[in-house]
Amino acid sequence: MSEVLVLGATGTTGSRVAAFLAERGVPARLATRKPPSAMQVRFDWADRDTHAPALRGVSAVYLVAPVGVADPVPLVEPFLEEAVRQGVRRVVQLSSSAPPEGTPGLGAVHSLVRTTMAEWAVLRPSWFMQNFTGEHAAARGVAIGEIVTATKEGRVAFIDATDIAAVAGHALVDEDPHNTEHILTGPEALSYADVAAIIARRVGRPIRHRSITAGELAVRLTENGIPPEFAAMLAALDEDISGGSEDRVTGTVERVTGRPARSFRVFAEMELPGGSALS
Repeated sequence: MSEVLVLGATGTTGSRVAAFLAERGVPARLATRKPPSAMQVRFDWADRDTHAPALRGVSAVYLVAPVGVADPVPLVEPFLEEAVRQGVRRVVQLSSSAPPEGTPGLGAVHSLVRTTMAEWAVLRPSWFMQNFTGEHAAARGVAIGEIVTATKEGRVAFIDATDIAAVAGHALVDEDPHNTEHILTGPEALSYADVAAIIARRVGRPIRHRSITAGELAVRLTENGIPPEFAAMLAALDEDISGGSEDRVTGTVERVTGRPARSFRVFAEMELPGGSALS
């Protein structure tokens, strides 16, 4: 097959999609706003002059919509139209388990991908396990010993980004197009208190979960530099979790890839520093 364009190629899922393709010898064009090497191509959602060169000669696209944009449709729609003009057949979009098709934001992009492309898949993963590493708010909570959410006792079937990338990779290269949405979860739904206990055991120090109101969380996020509108949306998602919106487990990862999704305990052992094995 011709090249696969991977948007957000240095990001959490994009880098793993690129690795999946490389392991299978699939030619990939890695796109990012500031390419660190000649092996990558410049792509910026806000600069439409970068779209056509990035798309030229590719057969499929891994699409990560612009981050932090309340309405990404005005940016994504002309990109998809350009993709069709250049003969791209397949698009695999990273969405989220929270917004169903047609709702504002990623749900609207979902509709665009399904109706514009001849071959498509939309990935709707639950919350990332990687939120507890790196620079995410949950990771900062781990660092100081207190994870703060508005989820109460609500549970989430957290998923490893490597499993998301594996499903994305299959959707990009399988001979038959998937032409469906994939709701992706890990193998077990956990509360944030459960997660805090697993991490505490792994890192060997106390970590607790503290639940606050959605309004308090929105203020807290805004004070940490998140735009108010986006902070309110994130807080509302936590409130939805408290009501059970993410308390579900699917077998999609195993069905698509042939192997089970990685558990949070295994993720903690592999990705978090510490001396305690989790069994």
